[in-house]
Amino acid sequence: MNDSPWATEPVPAGPAYDALVGPHTRPMPIVPDAAGRDFDDREARDRGAAADGGHPIRAEMPPQEPMPSPPPPPSQAPQDASPPPPKKRAGRDLRAAIGVGVGLGAVIFASLFIVKAVFVGVIVVAVVVGLWELTSRLQEKKGIKAPLVPLAVGGAAMVIAGYVRGAEGAWVAMALTSLAVLVWRMTEPPEDYLKDVTAGIFAAFYVPFLATFVAMLLTADDGPQRVVTFLVLTVVSDTGAYAVGWRFGKTKLAPRISPGKTREGLFGAVAFAMAAGALCMEFLIDGGAWWQGLLLGLAVAVSATLGDLGESMIKRDLGIKDMGTLLPGHGGIMDRLDSLLPTAPVVWLLLAAFVGTG
Repeated sequence: MNDSPWATEPVPAGPAYDALVGPHTRPMPIVPDAAGRDFDDREARDRGAAADGGHPIRAEMPPQEPMPSPPPPPSQAPQDASPPPPKKRAGRDLRAAIGVGVGLGAVIFASLFIVKAVFVGVIVVAVVVGLWELTSRLQEKKGIKAPLVPLAVGGAAMVIAGYVRGAEGAWVAMALTSLAVLVWRMTEPPEDYLKDVTAGIFAAFYVPFLATFVAMLLTADDGPQRVVTFLVLTVVSDTGAYAVGWRFGKTKLAPRISPGKTREGLFGAVAFAMAAGALCMEFLIDGGAWWQGLLLGLAVAVSATLGDLGESMIKRDLGIKDMGTLLPGHGGIMDRLDSLLPTAPVVWLLLAAFVGTG
């Protein structure tokens, strides 16, 4: 009988045993010594090493091979290193934007074709709110205190003077408003006086003076039709730029100013505005011709784009996205006037050249 403490009952090796305890855990083979005793070769190596004056050395177990990992389930299969490009989305709430646009359009058209003076009042309200937004953002972000009171009063007077007295009245009101800004700011300490009055005069020109040309369009016999032409061409230009740029836009137009605008979008604005201009001049403007509408549409697309880029430049300098939050889906009033303001004098001038001011 084997008296070694490592001895175990002999178990036949084979696939069944390997399946039960694994191929690396079989008992060491039994070997007889010179005297006929049986002990396992592990104990023999230990005793032999001790007899030679060394230390018993245990035989190390052979390294086990790593178990193969099961294949991942289909739901955890490796994903493609390059995910599909995200779908393009509009940057604003389109439902709110469309609803607000329809509401504003209804107010504008109702005032245009019922009583002209009511539409002049609509222009005045838009100018005053736009001045408030602009001066508020200038003070919040840059510490520039452009005086709002003389700007609001002078801006309203500018629009009314343009409607009653034409371009001459608008220039006189602009000069008086600038003077009022200079005097009003004198009531405060002189620090930053030049910066504040410069911003005030800029605001007076940028918002109410340019808006005065819309009131001047209204003074003609077909004034409502001229204002409608001006509004339709500007809106169509913006819509064409958005639609074509969103669908086909790849080449940036002015990435440092407005990364969302593309050259393809500009081509869309030009095409849409020229088509709309030809229709408006042919069917809305007395004495107009379709070829004049093509030129008018081209000019509107360029001026509207430049106006949009101009306000984007201002907003980037101020570090803001929108001038206000008054109009859901649009931002503030100034965010809707950005294309309209510089386009108004362009339309007034071209219509005066094509068909006169009467």
